[in-house]
Amino acid sequence: MAFDVLTTSKAVLEVVILWAIFYRILVFFEGTRSFQVLKGITYLILAFIVSQLLGFDTLKWLLTKLFAISIIAVLIIFQQELRLGLARLGQQHLFNISLEESEIVALVGEISEAVYRLSKKKAGCIIAIERETKLKTYIESGVMLDANVSRELLQSIFIPSSPLHDGGVIISGQKIVAASCLFPLSENPSFSKIIGTRHRAALGLTEQTDAVVVMVSEETAEVSIACEGRFIPIINEERFINVLKSLLTGSTSEKKKK
Repeated sequence: MAFDVLTTSKAVLEVVILWAIFYRILVFFEGTRSFQVLKGITYLILAFIVSQLLGFDTLKWLLTKLFAISIIAVLIIFQQELRLGLARLGQQHLFNISLEESEIVALVGEISEAVYRLSKKKAGCIIAIERETKLKTYIESGVMLDANVSRELLQSIFIPSSPLHDGGVIISGQKIVAASCLFPLSENPSFSKIIGTRHRAALGLTEQTDAVVVMVSEETAEVSIACEGRFIPIINEERFINVLKSLLTGSTSEKKKK
């Protein structure tokens, strides 16, 4: 009896672990061109399970052969996503310096003032705020600054006459570590044809890292926040402050738990 209970518990645990892994894979690929392919593979797996349960030997044999030759095809189809996933793992650091909530409030205040002043002048900007994933690769593509975050400095960087206004600014902790940085463009087909280069760069960085990106459109003067490959609607400055503070304090809380 005890043996049966142990066996059942192990089976349930295995199912839970496999489901958790599969769910994380779906979340990771969501919004990419490979997501539909992944859904198709899921249907094939379900068909394989059903064929086993119902004893359809011919169908089971066919699906077994299909899975065997699909491994190489999957590696080719998902090569970009696999490369990005491994890059994320390599960028994770065990120890992170966390800001206190009062420091985050001050940081958000400086960014908000700068962003909305730039918006009034219709001066575009893109500011990436580092969280757990280190942005060293993108920092090295720009001009090193290592200066305290201030509204005046952020505005001066993105003035059209400034030599640093092209590209993005990266903030780490309470420092502007670099300006004029190059961010990867989003390859999400849902967005690529309807948004500009600055928007695609904001989305692209958040697809590949956990950074929060703040942006002002040069054409419309609209303020946006991008996170996890999506834009968060911003209707006014109060909403901007609340969203940005929530994203940064949430990240800090997770770091402290770890």
